[in-house]
Amino acid sequence: MTQASTALPASPHGDSATSRHGHGAPPFAVHAAIAAHAATDPQRVALNAACGTLSYGELDARATRLAAWMRDKGVTPGTLVGLCLERSFDQITAALAAWKAGAAYLPLDPAWPDGRLRTIAADAGCALLLGRADTADRLPGLPDLHVLDWDAVPTSAGAPVAPDSDALAYVIYTSGTTGTPKGVEVTHANLSHLIAWHNDAFGITAEDRGSHLAGLGFDASAWEVWPYLAAGASVALAPDDIRTSDTLLRAWLLVQGITVAFVPTQLAQDLIRDDWARGSSFRLLLTGADRLVERPRAGLSFALVNNYGPTECTVVATSAVVPDGGVERGLPAIGRPVGETVIRILDAGGQPVADGASGELFIGGPQVARGYRGQPELTAARFVTIDGARFYRTGDLGAWLPDGQIAFQGRIDDQVKVRGHRVEPEETASVVRTHPLVRAAAVVAAPGADGGDMLVAYVVPAGEIEAETLRDFLAQTLPDYMIPGAYVRLDALPLTANGKLDKRALPAPSAANSLASAGFAAPETPAEQRLAEILEQVLGRGNVGIDDNFFLLGGHSLLGTQVVLRAGEAFGLDLALRDIFVAPTIRQLGALIEERLIAMIEAMSDDEVRSRAGQ
Repeated sequence: MTQASTALPASPHGDSATSRHGHGAPPFAVHAAIAAHAATDPQRVALNAACGTLSYGELDARATRLAAWMRDKGVTPGTLVGLCLERSFDQITAALAAWKAGAAYLPLDPAWPDGRLRTIAADAGCALLLGRADTADRLPGLPDLHVLDWDAVPTSAGAPVAPDSDALAYVIYTSGTTGTPKGVEVTHANLSHLIAWHNDAFGITAEDRGSHLAGLGFDASAWEVWPYLAAGASVALAPDDIRTSDTLLRAWLLVQGITVAFVPTQLAQDLIRDDWARGSSFRLLLTGADRLVERPRAGLSFALVNNYGPTECTVVATSAVVPDGGVERGLPAIGRPVGETVIRILDAGGQPVADGASGELFIGGPQVARGYRGQPELTAARFVTIDGARFYRTGDLGAWLPDGQIAFQGRIDDQVKVRGHRVEPEETASVVRTHPLVRAAAVVAAPGADGGDMLVAYVVPAGEIEAETLRDFLAQTLPDYMIPGAYVRLDALPLTANGKLDKRALPAPSAANSLASAGFAAPETPAEQRLAEILEQVLGRGNVGIDDNFFLLGGHSLLGTQVVLRAGEAFGLDLALRDIFVAPTIRQLGALIEERLIAMIEAMSDDEVRSRAGQ
């Protein structure tokens, strides 16, 4: 068994792909389809955000202007443009401009630490880096770094470079086993096959409205934007404060009239447990990036679609609607191959496994990416030829189910998914080992407080070092999801007889073996007691001291959102996720809340104070 069609909601039969979706059959270049929409219906809304809307005509004109400016700055066909821009009209416009200049784009998330931005920018070899004023302040000395200033972009522009479907479209960096991230090169042909499958399988038309909320360095962000713009539909850009809260996200999806949305697995599992109002236009919840362990409850007004695919195969390789828990039991499958994708499940000897037997997933077809940027040996090792066809060797294990779907069975190596992000623990370990007070270190995955995976660091110190100090050190170069949630002190790393790390001998984290941290201090005030109760509820544990660091107790941004929402309700304040990053202990967060309350009371009239006191 190698391939089967995907049973998904589809548009009515009888229409051509061009008339139905606004683009031709693949391969094609997305910017040509967008330009066609701009020519035929320039006033149609392409992008929507809190700041307003941007029409197809405006989007295409701005991108054409910016493309000419890029060419003047040395961007030529085949080069790469780095975009260190927040989720915005400008970020999407700049990506489109890079294509019009014949170049590809590299998303650089401004939320990343400065060290990671520098590492990826240097490895990618961009012809031009585009950012804001604070990007230049954060990354001084980077060559070819320019601040986006529309006043400096000429209003006149030359003709865009002719579209080339074989050209590079974008580069996305993923975690690497060598301790440094690796860039995956995706062509316009790869992307167009994803778009053609997506728009046909989900019946996307110009009347649809997609959402854009994935992390900018996550390949799903490309999946959220380009299929809808290629179809002449609109895309709504989600504000950051709703991206980690199922309650706020659900309300935003309904208010914005979103019809199809991608939501990372952990948050999607919260959404399918929620109550949804009937009569909305929301019809499809797409999820992926982590193993789906729950099924939707019966009666939801939309379908849940589970998706699987590595970055090296242009976002999605398999997909299927997930039946609700009243219809089927057990872990949901990852679906069937999409579009022209071919899946082979092979044993250690490279032979196909029997149905139901476990083997490694190999992915072939037109969505298989070009390879890794500047790494020909790694490309040759992972992109292999089978029976004359090119396949990507995923390192994932799976098995064919009787109905032609695939059951996902984990990783061959140690690569894991942490809150939807693919992570090589060794990359984190390589950074831990650079600290001058660390003699040796290993990082592995373990079950976290939210039911997903978290990273655990095993450290052999070279001197006295506290867990908070090491975490702060890692936060300078690693994103939040790559920072361990627990730190275990060891006298030496356990080794096997052949000198390799003996992972089975690593002890589970406990109070007895934790790296030195602040001593336990019980809550002293009613406010601290309430905060302790909130943290214990969210983290699913007891005995949280007021000097315990939230992130060293297994906390992360998704759980942090729950903490600030509950604390805000308890104290009658508007708290933001950044508050728990600034004040990660109960003592610090309590002091911050006290300051906010005092300031609020001082700003009140006497009547308002009396009214609040009587509530």
